[in-house]
Amino acid sequence: MGDGVGAHEGIDYRRAAFVAAYSNVRALPASTMPEVAFLGRSNVGKSSLLNALFSRKALAKVSSKPGKTATINFFEADGVAFVDLPGYGFAKVSNAERAAYAALISGYFEDERSHNLAVQLVDIRRDPSPLDVESVEALGELGIPFVIALTKADKLSRSKALSQRARVARLLELEPERVIVTSAEKGDGMRELRRAIAEATT
Repeated sequence: MGDGVGAHEGIDYRRAAFVAAYSNVRALPASTMPEVAFLGRSNVGKSSLLNALFSRKALAKVSSKPGKTATINFFEADGVAFVDLPGYGFAKVSNAERAAYAALISGYFEDERSHNLAVQLVDIRRDPSPLDVESVEALGELGIPFVIALTKADKLSRSKALSQRARVARLLELEPERVIVTSAEKGDGMRELRRAIAEATT
């Protein structure tokens, strides 16, 4: 079931707007509001999830070439910054490009910023990859609050999706409440994700 459109849990997502894209961590503006970052493997559905969260069709651009988003993209809604980080782990980019994307991601999280929440995306059809596990461990070591968003739940039955949620929570040694089943296609999980964001930013 979809979660409807518009304001929810204190943030009016209809006011979401693209702010700027940065290809260098040193160019990032000072952090002046709560920030929620989204990260995950290329092709995990990050742009689609952001568009579903914002109840917009194409605010976050869905790349036709996975692994080619080489910038940190900032959006803003109701005084909260939403940070779209480059996808990682795509095999068809060069080692240099992969290293550059990794440097952007780690540089962002190591920067002095208002890191209120990170949303780690994982494709629900697969177990977390070694890179996903590494990312989750890094967030934990940095003390950054995070939740897991399992994407593309519409590709599985409800019972299979719930079973995979429990499995991912177990594999990552997390409480099941920190793992949210989502579908950008159907809007599933947006209410829970918005609630987690509201709790982290207010």
